[in-house]
Amino acid sequence: MTAFLQALASGLALGAIYGLIALGFNITYATTKTFNFGQGAFLVPGSLVGVSLLLLAAGKPHFGNLTQAEMTMTAYVLATIASVVMVGAIGIALYYCAIKPFVGAGGLNWVLSTIGFGIIMQNTALAIWGPASIAVPSPLGSDVWRVAGAGIRPQEVLIAVVAVAVMVGLDIVLRKTRFGKALRAVAFNPQAAAIVGINVETIVILAFVISSALAGLAGILIAPITTASVFIGLGIALKAFSAAIVGGLTSPRGCMLGGFLLGIVEALVGLWRAEMREITIFLLIVIVLVVRPSGLMGARSVEKI
Repeated sequence: MTAFLQALASGLALGAIYGLIALGFNITYATTKTFNFGQGAFLVPGSLVGVSLLLLAAGKPHFGNLTQAEMTMTAYVLATIASVVMVGAIGIALYYCAIKPFVGAGGLNWVLSTIGFGIIMQNTALAIWGPASIAVPSPLGSDVWRVAGAGIRPQEVLIAVVAVAVMVGLDIVLRKTRFGKALRAVAFNPQAAAIVGINVETIVILAFVISSALAGLAGILIAPITTASVFIGLGIALKAFSAAIVGGLTSPRGCMLGGFLLGIVEALVGLWRAEMREITIFLLIVIVLVVRPSGLMGARSVEKI
């Protein structure tokens, strides 16, 4: 039972990360019917920029290591905000460089363009920070919290709390605010949205800003667990995309559910046999696609002939 509770806590934290990134996939797909296949690369500046700001504030080079005494919650929050804003701004560059030229055009040119943008960003980070990973202490300390005998890392709790708060807040924005209604209108029919006065391009750009910022937030949140590195993003983004498919790519809540589901499954299967985690996850994806191709909460598409 102790091992189960520990795995559940780790799974919830990991699932929260998957859910954040999966939600980013949902937002960009809804507005442009394209995916940012370089999404994993956005975790890189998300983690490294934030860590570098903390290092510079402590009077160290941007590629050093932080001590626990140099990591405070205030500094971590400020670095996180700055990092998320910067990564969100990179999302604007992504739209103009890799998405806009191909929106509405036939073919899958945007697939290679987004992959190429991600590779450029990752290699730029490699030139700035190098290949070595940076150990990042948690702002909540390194002590393990005991709950019913299970050891839970404070950073796991922080990840789950922040991610759930962001998801709930974004869900409210998408459903209750004028921006959310405009975004859903653009997703449903961009031509009709433009006719009623919605600036479609502005909404699409904001969608990519939000998507990129979510990946950046995921990067800085998970850095104290996995370390900050230029190689942090690919595996996480692939599983987050899988979570979006499982939960329902057209449903924001489905993407969140898919993230938590995959995170918990991965952690629990790891209790049994670690090498079976990836096999189980992608087997689950195949089963869901066979039984319900639109995902667990995705809307079924009906084509009239």
